[in-house]
Amino acid sequence: MGTRRVLVTGCSSGIGLAVAVRLAKERGFKVVATMRNLGKREPLERAAGDTLNRSLEIRQLDACCEDSIRECVDSLQDRRVDVLVSNAGVGMIGPLECQSVSEMQELFDTNFFGLVRLVKEVLPDMKQRQSGHIVVMSSVMGIQGLLFNDVYSASKFAVEGFCESLAVQAMKFNVKMILVEPGPVGTEFERKVYEDAEKMDLARADEETARIFREIYLPYSRKVFNSLAQTPEEIAEPNTSTDHSEGASVSPPDQPRVHAHDCPEARRPYRSSTPGHLL
Repeated sequence: MGTRRVLVTGCSSGIGLAVAVRLAKERGFKVVATMRNLGKREPLERAAGDTLNRSLEIRQLDACCEDSIRECVDSLQDRRVDVLVSNAGVGMIGPLECQSVSEMQELFDTNFFGLVRLVKEVLPDMKQRQSGHIVVMSSVMGIQGLLFNDVYSASKFAVEGFCESLAVQAMKFNVKMILVEPGPVGTEFERKVYEDAEKMDLARADEETARIFREIYLPYSRKVFNSLAQTPEEIAEPNTSTDHSEGASVSPPDQPRVHAHDCPEARRPYRSSTPGHLL
């Protein structure tokens, strides 16, 4: 198989940065690492090292803007995207009554509709070529909700339903879809979510809800992240587990082993806790 072009979103930090750098260092990939604000490119440039402008190039892409996505894809030779890694996302935690509907809509605009915009732009070309790979960064909270993560979890449930439904059609055109469902990951994304939560105005919440959030949820949640969180680099590493306790271990002909909750015959996307070597 020749060199495959991988378009990765949300590469200014965290998992997107780690995945882009990891793939750029492997033979057979040409990585287009994108971010909304190119002013935040320095960490990616440092991490990319000698792969920068060789097997990794940095471009602007705002997943909340159809024109931005189209402009980025149009700038690629033959508009060819062999692999899309949809990673850009935002978080939100806190009592529901303290969150505005406009804030919820902004979150869905990135986490769900951002994915939809990206897939709408690249899927038709993949279907025409009868070849393609779409890797979607979901979350364990797309499988099970968590206290005070109501809206964020809802956005990931939407992502899961979208991908599970679309995967049935995509398979017909030899386009593979993968949902990556990590647990706690220590990133700038998570740190910002907790910083915002600490400053949240809880005036609209009742006294007991505010107490549970401040005195129980936040300290316990931070403790979990400090003790259990994986690094973005660990998420980007290959998953070589052959443990079948959580589902089938499947190996399509052009894809190293990945861990999945469902066999491909079930016509659902492959699932994994890491995106590494899924391609």
